[in-house]
Amino acid sequence: MSAQTAEATGRSIWKIDPDHSQVEFAVRHMMITTVKGFFSDLDGTIQLDEDDLSRSSVQVEIRTASIDTRNTDRDGHLRSPDFFDVDTHPTIQFRSTKVKGSKEDFQVTGELTIRGTPREVVLQGETLGGGTDPWGNERLGLRAETSIDRKDFGLTWNQALETGGVLVGEEVGITLDVQAVRAEDEDA
Repeated sequence: MSAQTAEATGRSIWKIDPDHSQVEFAVRHMMITTVKGFFSDLDGTIQLDEDDLSRSSVQVEIRTASIDTRNTDRDGHLRSPDFFDVDTHPTIQFRSTKVKGSKEDFQVTGELTIRGTPREVVLQGETLGGGTDPWGNERLGLRAETSIDRKDFGLTWNQALETGGVLVGEEVGITLDVQAVRAEDEDA
C-alpha cells in the first residue's frame, strides 16, 4: 500500500521499540511502602486505524526473566515458581479484544496471560506524541495503565507479618511506556 493510500485509510502497523519501551509494576511491601520494578525485554505490534479506532489492535509479549527490581535476591525469588516461574512460563502476553476512544485518549480491553492464566483487563491510555527520528523513522509515544489482583493470575505466594498484614500486597499497578516505530501501512 502506498503512503498516499495509507493516509486515505488511516491504517498503519507499528512495532514496539524494546530499547525505548518498558513495562513497570508497583506493589505494596510490608503494607508500608511501594516497591517498583520493570520488565525490560518486550516486543509487540500495534495495528492502528486512525479513522476507526475500534478497528485497531495491540499485541504485546514480555519476557518474564527480564524482571528487574534493583534487588538481585528479590528478582531471583520473583523468577522462581513462587511467582512468575520463568522456566515454565517464559512470557506474559497481552492481546487486545476491543479498542475505543480517540488516538489521544483511548481504552484497550484485552486478555492478559500470566503463568498461563488469562484474564480480561482494561488499559487506560494516552498518546504522548510522535515525530520522525534522525534516521527518518516515524515514531509514536504511548502510555497505558491498569491494575490487577495478582492472585487472579496464580501469584499467591505471601508471608504473614508478626505485626499483622502480609509481606506482599495483592493489587499490582502496571504502567506501559511504549515507543513504537511505524513499520508499514496495512492493505485496505
